[in-house]
Amino acid sequence: MERQQILDLYEWDDGVCFRHPNRGTIPTACVKVLHPRGVGQHQVRACGDCVIGMEDIRREAAARAGSKYEPGHIGECDL
Repeated sequence: MERQQILDLYEWDDGVCFRHPNRGTIPTACVKVLHPRGVGQHQVRACGDCVIGMEDIRREAAARAGSKYEPGHIGECDL
């Protein structure tokens, strides 16, 4: 699957990438929702480069485990 096809599997909105905050507000996808005690919720967001990097890690792990890899599932962002 091509890079853009993988990125199209995610919902994008302006935000700050958790690994690249110096890039400022850029298109990001939610990859995790944290629920700090007494603070409500906080979205962890990732830029396209980070999403592709995390997908690569998932693909490699699936190959090592002999499992099927399906892109588009790095996050837990059901709000």
